Amino acid sequence: MTDREVDLFVIGAGSGGVRAARIASGYGARVMIAEEYRVGGTCVIRGCVPKKLLVYASRFADEFEDAAGFGWTLSPPAFDWKTLIANKDREIARLEAAYVTNLERARVTLVKSRAVLEDAHNVRLVATGEHIRAKHILIATGGRPHPGSAIAGIEHAISSNEAFHLPELPRRVLIQGGGYIAVEFAGIFAGLGAQVTLVYRGENILRGFDDDVRAHLRAEMERRGIKIVTRQTVAAIEKLEHGFDVELSDNSSFIVDCVMFATGRRPNVTGFGLTEAGVRLADRGGIAVDEYSQTSVPHIYAVGDVTDRVNLTPVAIREGHAFADTVFGGKPTAVDHLDVPTAVFSEPEVGVIGLTEAQARARLARVDIYKTSFRPMKSTLGGRDTRCFFKLVVDGETDRVVGCHIVGPDAGELIQVVGIAVKMKATKADFDTVMAVHPTAAEELVTMREKSASYIREAAE
Repeated sequence: MTDREVDLFVIGAGSGGVRAARIASGYGARVMIAEEYRVGGTCVIRGCVPKKLLVYASRFADEFEDAAGFGWTLSPPAFDWKTLIANKDREIARLEAAYVTNLERARVTLVKSRAVLEDAHNVRLVATGEHIRAKHILIATGGRPHPGSAIAGIEHAISSNEAFHLPELPRRVLIQGGGYIAVEFAGIFAGLGAQVTLVYRGENILRGFDDDVRAHLRAEMERRGIKIVTRQTVAAIEKLEHGFDVELSDNSSFIVDCVMFATGRRPNVTGFGLTEAGVRLADRGGIAVDEYSQTSVPHIYAVGDVTDRVNLTPVAIREGHAFADTVFGGKPTAVDHLDVPTAVFSEPEVGVIGLTEAQARARLARVDIYKTSFRPMKSTLGGRDTRCFFKLVVDGETDRVVGCHIVGPDAGELIQVVGIAVKMKATKADFDTVMAVHPTAAEELVTMREKSASYIREAAE
């Protein structure tokens, strides 16, 4: 028995689902959205936003230390973890309330419940047992932390979800993982005063990033006192009276107060009735969709991390908007997933867009590389031992800038602007014609004139 009917039912009130719901409602659709946890999704509640707040907190230690070189005399600073977490929680609550208000203003009906597909058009609300019939269904359930292989004592490890709610700052932290979340939390904990060990199974951190970026960031993190152990994994965790004994795959061990696993996230596809509704999954476990985010079932769509395409919040938002334009706005819109700028809020920060050097050399007939490393101006008086890194990857035949890689202060802000030029297919000559803003670190983007390397790919026989 159907209790209500809508034009669109959205499962998941994260960034992608909320955007899709609001835009679809703006086109006149009757929209209902279901969320079983908190409105805002991973990014707002336990991801990008609270993480960035903790990143800001962790950087003040350097600011206090560097101030002496600029003539400031400060009393020894003191940090209180509980104050930071309480203030963070207050801000997240404010943002969640804003998301709810925006849905209400858009005339979207919000229900706090898990929603389960019963077929291609019918959804059951677990909290009430109510059945909703929808002309279209959008799945936007995001991803969830994946701990990796089962090991002894894995129940003692936390994920990034729990890291935001620790009762106190651990003195010694071991993090397993080498991606965004792992290196970001390594910087957070280290900046706030913890002793940090990062364990990663690969040869170097940030797999998939440019090799120069990976090497530069690792050197900077180690310079800050973070111990990085590669080609190893956590084999077992034993709880002690005070802390944990963590054994690695090479039989070495560490005594720590907190073990965090940041070994990746998986599409959140379990328990929503996808199989019963006939929704096909892709080989990697995400929901298989076409260029318009349509699943194998004509009236069911999916956007965001649950599709495992480009797992970034702005991408989910763009996909949700494009879905609403396509289905309810009469404007078929496919999202361009190429040349997506992204930032890693490590310390120092990383900003990248486009091809790595290795990717360019594998795909292009000729590749020109421009790169530089230098001490940021602020560090000259602050006395901090750190360096920035800038790299441009250029198609040697067309002169187009096909990749930009930055490590240093405000790299995320810089790459957002550079992304415009890269998407517009700007050439190295275009970069060269731009007048430098002096003195800035960003001026290096338009003043690098000498090639660091040039490669010509040999034709296949």
